[in-house]
Amino acid sequence: MSGVKLKKIIKKYDQLQVIHGVDLEVAPGEFCVFVGPSGCGKSTLLRMIAGLEDTTGGEMFIGERNVTQMDPAERGISMVFQTYALYPHMTVEENMGFGLKMNKVDKAEIKEKVAQASTILQLDDYLKRKPKALSGGQRQRVAIGRAIVRGPEVFLFDEPLSNLDAELRVDMRVEIARLHNELGATMIYVTHDQVEAMTLADKIVVLRDGKIEQVGSPLDLYDDPDNKFVAGFIGSPSMNFLDGVVVDGKVKVGALSSIAIETAVALPPEGEKVLVGVRPQALSLNAASDEHQMVNNVDISEELGGVAYVYLSAPNGERIVVEAKGKSSVVKGQKVAVDFDADLLMFFDTKTEQRIR
Repeated sequence: MSGVKLKKIIKKYDQLQVIHGVDLEVAPGEFCVFVGPSGCGKSTLLRMIAGLEDTTGGEMFIGERNVTQMDPAERGISMVFQTYALYPHMTVEENMGFGLKMNKVDKAEIKEKVAQASTILQLDDYLKRKPKALSGGQRQRVAIGRAIVRGPEVFLFDEPLSNLDAELRVDMRVEIARLHNELGATMIYVTHDQVEAMTLADKIVVLRDGKIEQVGSPLDLYDDPDNKFVAGFIGSPSMNFLDGVVVDGKVKVGALSSIAIETAVALPPEGEKVLVGVRPQALSLNAASDEHQMVNNVDISEELGGVAYVYLSAPNGERIVVEAKGKSSVVKGQKVAVDFDADLLMFFDTKTEQRIR
């Protein structure tokens, strides 16, 4: 079990730079998730760790070994791809052991390692089947089993669940989390799905345009984002961002209240605009009992059973999403107000989008 350390990692394609001096340390046994929008560089960075992409600049370590210029086979990694990449003419058992067979490992040892992996992944009943006789989730488990039998120092996952339907994605998330707990191995996982990131990770790395925006535990990023991008990307539904202005050392948020709100953060000068962030979970609906509350129009209510998401239009035209526990009693076109806790508001600079603390 080894950790991974990246020092000033750069990737260029001719004159186009896509990874910009990334510094990162993944501790031994840690489950680290790279998350970000399409094109942010997360898969490229993972492929660089795997050795499938050359490193233009910087250094990369797995354990104590500098692997920057090593071939993929020498790095001690196993990778699970978005596509299963199974050999259709081989059985599950043969697919899982194929890498070891190519390395001329003894047949008895291959059989033992495949048996261990199949037990972990609950594939014992499928070892003699070929991939066409398996479901999508079973095929992905075979691909993971193929990685396990190699006994790598680090597991790499490149969006392994994106080809599965919603129910299977949930099931496989549980499987991968259980696998990590059982093996205690270092895992680096790429996804664009922030729900996957929040539920699987010990550490999340939020990437944008080939740079790290913030690194931390799921709840650290949720509760204490450094900037608007991280605040909006982490959390579902996304954080509400509303226009505010500094008035007498307070913030007036026109979509929420007619009076200015006190805050302990270091606000910009009088009259300056700020961006106010508040999560849907930090808001609640009422019947506008306070004369200072803004009366909003209900656009739609998404009823999901245990929770409802109510989409509102504020008097100033801004949109607000409120999470309501259980079933909401509101209907389209109804007029409602929003209660909020001022301590849960976050403030961002309108120019830099950095958090005002």
